[in-house]
Amino acid sequence: MYDVLTVYHGGTDEIKSPLVNVGRPNLDFGPGFYITDLYLQAKEWAEQVADLRGTFPIVSVYHLRQQDVLGCCNSKIFTAYDTDWLEFVTSNRLGKEAWKGLDYVEGGVANDRVINTVRLYMTGFISADEALRRLKYYKPTNQICILNQQLLDEHLTFVETIKVKNDE
Repeated sequence: MYDVLTVYHGGTDEIKSPLVNVGRPNLDFGPGFYITDLYLQAKEWAEQVADLRGTFPIVSVYHLRQQDVLGCCNSKIFTAYDTDWLEFVTSNRLGKEAWKGLDYVEGGVANDRVINTVRLYMTGFISADEALRRLKYYKPTNQICILNQQLLDEHLTFVETIKVKNDE
């Protein structure tokens, strides 16, 4: 029996068979399929996307055999908003493809709480030290990006779709 992690993908469409390289370019961890082990984070993302598109939020639920993935691939895991995370995310957001050669990346999201600091650093308005000083006050949320289609196909299993309700 495999240890599985329940993970979520927030959006506006049910995604039973996810694909890498379909989303926007220059995301935090590269052009993979993004999931999280935090339901509320996926729900909030689904609500934001649905508001932009004028449709309904949906959270797709999966089981990920995470230990199997980590045992057979090139991975990078960030446990804090630190120098490595900051450099990796800004490099990817600037199109420098720091994700190349990786199959799995996990760590904090450059979300609404921290993106202004990241942008100030990216544009040179603040130093890395100042960015890290600001980021230390935030507990990272969590995102997982799978960049390898074979890993996605073999280790991520669709479970169900949750249609998010306004009162949820």
